Amino acid sequence: MQTISVIKSLLADVTELDDPLLESLSGDPRKGVIQALTSCKRRIKKDNQRKVAFQARFKFEQSLWHKGINYVAGVDEVGRGPLAGPVVAAAVTLPSDFDLIEVNDSKQLSDKKRQLLAPQIKQEALAYGFGVINNQIIDSVNIYEAARLAMKDAVLSLSPRPEQLIVDAMNVPVSIPQLDMVKADSQSISVSAASIIAKVYRDEVMADYAKIYPEYDFDTNAGYGTKKHLEALKSVGPCPIHRRSFSPVADNL
Repeated sequence: MQTISVIKSLLADVTELDDPLLESLSGDPRKGVIQALTSCKRRIKKDNQRKVAFQARFKFEQSLWHKGINYVAGVDEVGRGPLAGPVVAAAVTLPSDFDLIEVNDSKQLSDKKRQLLAPQIKQEALAYGFGVINNQIIDSVNIYEAARLAMKDAVLSLSPRPEQLIVDAMNVPVSIPQLDMVKADSQSISVSAASIIAKVYRDEVMADYAKIYPEYDFDTNAGYGTKKHLEALKSVGPCPIHRRSFSPVADNL
């Protein structure tokens, strides 16, 4: 009779509920085996649910591919809310065999998971690009228009040129057909991928700024108005990357 530790090791490789090993162990009365079987089945069911959800987030891309549109790019931006730093957009064109099932709306992922997924997305993508609009332009044109400009730059950097865009509740000022919808970053895998690499890119930019302006804690708040950040604004005043058109900054000029 196999030991429980050996059985646990064997179950770790099981990925289907109809695996013969599960059936062969179903009559084992040992408590440790019963618990290992229960845990294994729970893991498989959870993985299957994730796979189904992943395929559901591919429905828009698949619909467009079936129409003969080969290059579909997801577009998303990050950084509209912070008091400092740029707004960053990313555009990503994925292949039909893209298989990173953990890719989802960046806001639903931990920083560690985003850091892990970003290089994998870049490696599997057919194309990806970024658009970065600094705080001076944000102050000049307003944050909404700055986000659109960042998206435009990200899209125009793609090669091959996309034939269709999927965008998260915005319209990109380019002459490419686009599907814009609310919460696209959680409904379209391409937009999810764009949201992840945009977030990681911007966080890295703000971490670099934190080395230049350490008093604002940019490496942990990414420019958002945390308590420490607002206290620094009051005591030190704004730095060159602060958005003067945002009221918490303007109030401390």
